[in-house]
Amino acid sequence: MVTVIIFILLFIKVGTGLNNDSLLSLVQFLLLLNFLGGFFFNKQGILFDGMFHTNALVAFQKNILSLGTYLISLLCAGWLKKSEHLPEFFMLILSAVLGMFFMISSGNLLMFFLSLELATMPIAALANFDIDKKTSSEAAMKMILSSAFSSGILLFGISLVYGTTGTISFSELPQYLNGSSLQILAFVFLFTAFAFKLSVVPFHLWTADVYEGSPIAVTAFLSVISKGSIAFIFISALYKVFQPFHEVWYHMLMILAIATMIIGNLFAIRQQNIKRFLAFSSIAQVGFILVGMSSNSEAGTTSVVYFVLIYVFSNLAAFGVAAAISSQTGKETINDYTGLYQTNPFLSWVLALALFSLAGVPPTAGFFGKMFLLVAGASKGNYWFITIAALNMIISLFYYLKIVKAIFMEKNDHPIEKIKTDRSVNFALIMCTVGIILIGVLTKIYDYIQSLN
Repeated sequence: MVTVIIFILLFIKVGTGLNNDSLLSLVQFLLLLNFLGGFFFNKQGILFDGMFHTNALVAFQKNILSLGTYLISLLCAGWLKKSEHLPEFFMLILSAVLGMFFMISSGNLLMFFLSLELATMPIAALANFDIDKKTSSEAAMKMILSSAFSSGILLFGISLVYGTTGTISFSELPQYLNGSSLQILAFVFLFTAFAFKLSVVPFHLWTADVYEGSPIAVTAFLSVISKGSIAFIFISALYKVFQPFHEVWYHMLMILAIATMIIGNLFAIRQQNIKRFLAFSSIAQVGFILVGMSSNSEAGTTSVVYFVLIYVFSNLAAFGVAAAISSQTGKETINDYTGLYQTNPFLSWVLALALFSLAGVPPTAGFFGKMFLLVAGASKGNYWFITIAALNMIISLFYYLKIVKAIFMEKNDHPIEKIKTDRSVNFALIMCTVGIILIGVLTKIYDYIQSLN
């Protein structure tokens, strides 16, 4: 269905074309159909000699990404309608989504690498979508150079894996992994490539600059959809392919999770640009995802998938408010949000709920998401590790609530003027808000994901 939508956009582009309002409405409708269609006609099986596989959990993961893409098309409607290259934007973003779909369903290292490149290259072009801004070009250049370096490391790791095992199939690899020094080195290279895509410290240095320079719609896509897809394939690779190296990657995850949470939190405190702030916030959230991954159990997989679903609603709600303000006023610094409640109470409440959820304040969905991650991580009995993670949740409260305090409790003689948002933006913000509240209450979704696992 994603491929069909890409071709429809291509035909529209080379044909007579449509005005942006009509085209955006059409794309939003098609993306909604794609999301709803993802719940039907799914089959479990393997194709192309094991290169492609799918099951109920994989289909659910793809539906989460489809939902996020649909919400981005709604939330960034104001900016998208002003764009001169609307068809190209969605062709690129859907090409990236298609690569992510294939990546989640990949059954060997070759399929995984090709899918990863299909998902990465359109994002580099999207980062440079504001071609009139130097910061956008700089973001694209950093994205391309960093991705090229990461791809080189990944390919070297794949070549070492093949050289030592004689196979690249995910189903066959575990029986040939004997823990030799060369295989451990190959795994470290593969792990590094995953860590780069997830913005795990110390492979995070590209994140803030790329997020700041890219258009907000692209930043939201990178923060939510891209991170989610890599988390899904990463946990699958660790649990199913590199299970024999569990003792190795458990200690790697533990050290990097602690570093990622601490560095992400400390740098988020000192940010003034809202996009850079959300960039370091997302880095800290990745640290919590690594905590859940470290459990090496079904609870780990379930908690990660559940958290990504919650993260879609929470982070996109924050980005939706930022996009609405940026598209009409051009303001992107946190100080500009002081006294926002005076003129924009609806946007203020949506942003506050999103920040509460990202901080893990009960009874929002983010609290349950982080609780399940910490419970999964605690299954190893390493309680000092979980204690550090819990303390980082307290640290994050400071910078999230600082913004809430500025919005509601501080006065501003010249607050941001009343923002007029489209119906689609309001609908998406309400969807995200309901998701933040209801998923926190309806924890049955966690049980449903566990049943798919």
